[in-house]
Amino acid sequence: MNDGCGTGNGQAKAVQVSDGIYCIPVNLPSSQLFEGMWPMPDGVSLNSYVVKGEKTAIIDLIEDIDGEAACYLRKLASIDLRPEDIDYLIINHMEPDHTRWLPEFHARNPRVRIYLSSKAAKMLKSFCDIDTNVHVVKNGERLDLGGGKVLEFHETPHIHWPETIMTYELQSGTLFSCDGFGSFGVVDGLHFDDQLSLEQREFFLAEALRYYSNIVANFSTFVTKAIAQLSELEIKVVAPSHGIIWRANPQTIIEAYSRFAAYLKGPAEPEITLVWSSMYGNTAQLVETVERTVRQEGMPLHIHRVPDDLIGHVVASAWRSSGLILGMPTYEYQMFPPMAWMLDMFRRKKVHNKTVLRFGSAGWSGGAQRELDIITEKLKWDFLEPIEWFGAPRQLQFDKMAERTRELVARVRHACEQE
Repeated sequence: MNDGCGTGNGQAKAVQVSDGIYCIPVNLPSSQLFEGMWPMPDGVSLNSYVVKGEKTAIIDLIEDIDGEAACYLRKLASIDLRPEDIDYLIINHMEPDHTRWLPEFHARNPRVRIYLSSKAAKMLKSFCDIDTNVHVVKNGERLDLGGGKVLEFHETPHIHWPETIMTYELQSGTLFSCDGFGSFGVVDGLHFDDQLSLEQREFFLAEALRYYSNIVANFSTFVTKAIAQLSELEIKVVAPSHGIIWRANPQTIIEAYSRFAAYLKGPAEPEITLVWSSMYGNTAQLVETVERTVRQEGMPLHIHRVPDDLIGHVVASAWRSSGLILGMPTYEYQMFPPMAWMLDMFRRKKVHNKTVLRFGSAGWSGGAQRELDIITEKLKWDFLEPIEWFGAPRQLQFDKMAERTRELVARVRHACEQE
């Protein structure tokens, strides 16, 4: 158990965002799975925020899986605060990674006034059995903390749960966006975009894409609506509950999320993602042909083998690519199970509007293509004619693979140029 701020959690101090506003970050290690299924090879931060006027508010909390609360309390104490000192708790989002520690916090401070949406109030009762001192906010409602600090609440449902709000502090122009504009990756010592090297900045933008595609993508329409709604605010700082705080160039992450959301309707980026699997090497024989042909055509290519590669990275590549190439054999009259699982995740995350080519050995029976057609029926994919054969591939299949791959590249390039 971690009884303080151990490796990856930096010094036991709050991070000042601006006058009277602080971030209380803790990090979850790479050994954990986000939402119980998404690998986090570089961990993730949980950012809680304090706004101090004449009254004090905390915006979002943390979960306490491995002693993170001890670290949180030490950082809170660094600005002379205890849970008992907090006047208001703002719950932007009820997901347990932000609220699992709430019952303990509430037990220490039962008089705290809780501000949240009407749907969150119901969840607060069902998740935490708390229904006292609860105030349901309306869109645009304000809470004056005194000392020039005023919080304004904005309904942003389905980013990514239906009860979500974002909180805006008027004086500093800080948007506390919870899961919106967040990313994977721990935050340790470097907390702001202007502290990052170019390489570190690109890392967090890539982790933002992976976080978006894994967690938020299913609700891209709502993301687009929320960004349009928030455009009326003068946002000087974006302070999400995961990842770095954007204070030098807040529009960078807002524009990135706007772009990620637009991938839903396509086209996405002029890139191709190859996802493949093979039992005995017959399907695998064509992978080198695909790779060589795409490279010759000068188009970026992401290659993932399942089940070897982490699912979160595969989904992220597929989400940003306009073209997909799927290599899979038939297995007992259906798709090879690792590919079936991956494609079901594509369906769940709405990896829509792609140009797609499929190849693979039909084994001794065929059937993979039939199941593929069923599972992708609602994905709005534009399929090229598949390449399928019984047993091992012959020269004919290698030639067709190169030809169809070039055709896919041409289609992807044309679609992106028309955008």
